[in-house]
Amino acid sequence: MPLIEHPTGHYRFLPGIAPYSCGVVASPGYEIVHVTFQEPPPYRTGFERIARLLAENNRPKGALCGVELRCPVPYTFDGFAAFNAEYASILRGWGVFVEGVNPVPRTNVAPVVSAPAEPLLYGFSYTRPASGNVPLTLIVAGGGELPEGVLSRKAIVALGDTTVSGLSTKAKFVMDLMENRLLGLGGNWSQVTAIDVYTIHPFDSLMPGILLGRVGAGAMHGVHWHYTRPPIAEIEFEMDLRCVRTELRI
Repeated sequence: MPLIEHPTGHYRFLPGIAPYSCGVVASPGYEIVHVTFQEPPPYRTGFERIARLLAENNRPKGALCGVELRCPVPYTFDGFAAFNAEYASILRGWGVFVEGVNPVPRTNVAPVVSAPAEPLLYGFSYTRPASGNVPLTLIVAGGGELPEGVLSRKAIVALGDTTVSGLSTKAKFVMDLMENRLLGLGGNWSQVTAIDVYTIHPFDSLMPGILLGRVGAGAMHGVHWHYTRPPIAEIEFEMDLRCVRTELRI
């Protein structure tokens, strides 16, 4: 699928589904900055803080190109749709949508330990001008063991199977999903600076072959395990990726 240029954000995006895109890559002359909240605020308050940071850095709201949320518990499919409608209304109000399409990739997962009482905004990404020869920077949206563009319980890969074999099947599928998005954005594994895994299941047996064994030299950087559940009940294994040069914590 061809990438779509955002008219004000200085990035191109890979279309996904209504709640989010599959990923973004910075336009020439710009870089993506990744920001993490040390103390994540309620997500609506978080958007207010994003707006202030963008204004302070002379960036338009359209420069927002990634959102990371933390929810109290996994949603049902219907509950997920209801939350997404509320969430999308914020981005639509910001004028971020491109011809009715949401260009912003997202990760939304449910922590098991110290679960929040309400949805929180854990982090975000935005574009800014960069001088000199800028390396490729990109964000790959979070994705679990569901086929691209599908939100249906029946479509969950290895549904209900959390054995080592089942998790292996799920992880292989998600790695394929991540790689397809990464390649679609013009990137490759050697450029990735962060690989995040979201699951409550041990996956050490999957690391040598299915995960790190597939990323080549990038295996040197390892993976970051978030002890969380994916955002929809019965999805068990989720990942996201990014390739950035600037990481901020506020």
